[in-house]
Amino acid sequence: MLTDALRMVSLSDTGMVRDLNEDSVALRPELGVAVLADGMGGYNAGEVASGMAVSTIADGLVQDWNSEALLTLDHNAAIRLSQSVLQTQIKAANAAIHAAAQNDAQCEGMGTTLVACLFYDNFLTVGHLGDSRLYRLRGEIFEQITRDHSMLQEQIDAGMISKENAHLSNNRNLITRALGVVPEEEAEMHSYEVRADDLFLICSDGLHGMIDEAQIADTLTMLRANLNMAAQQLVQAANDAGGKDNVSVILVRVMKSFAAMR
Repeated sequence: MLTDALRMVSLSDTGMVRDLNEDSVALRPELGVAVLADGMGGYNAGEVASGMAVSTIADGLVQDWNSEALLTLDHNAAIRLSQSVLQTQIKAANAAIHAAAQNDAQCEGMGTTLVACLFYDNFLTVGHLGDSRLYRLRGEIFEQITRDHSMLQEQIDAGMISKENAHLSNNRNLITRALGVVPEEEAEMHSYEVRADDLFLICSDGLHGMIDEAQIADTLTMLRANLNMAAQQLVQAANDAGGKDNVSVILVRVMKSFAAMR
């Protein structure tokens, strides 16, 4: 069972400045599903967008992914299906958010970042939009798995600013892709092989925008055996650094192999 192989925890906090928490998270451990969204928009529209995103995708995967038909697929076929099913749910969430924004003046222009992860058969499929991130700690190596869809990332890619000086940029919060802003949108989609003892972190920019990656890595290395405490420490560190945004984290530790039984 996936619940024996994967340990998942999440924590979301309003931070020290904002009045509302516009981040949303959803976990479906029995299906290996973890979704995080960081909403944007006036009034409470960001909260609406992120909530719609995580519920639409997580609930949709319960319907579409929970099938005995998976057991007839080999590893590569399961990867292809996971990408197709996840993309379908992301497109459905995009359409729902965009329609809601068109039909309610208070939700006009709302949208959300997204990181949606699906674990199965010793692989991970991730779809993402915006600057919420997926990281992996494997042994002593901590690395960012997703690549931000942001103006800042484009500047880094173009050599206009170094990653080390990125925190000085005025473009830190300008994202170039998001869920729900345009009528049709596809997430960037990738799959990765997963190993026992891998630790994955999904987070909003309220975390990685407030504390540096070295501090995040040190916290996860020290507390990888206690995910609840690790999540609490990360959120507290972001708030101690100013807590200028909502901060949300999901931690997924791979306890053992979860190869599909065929």
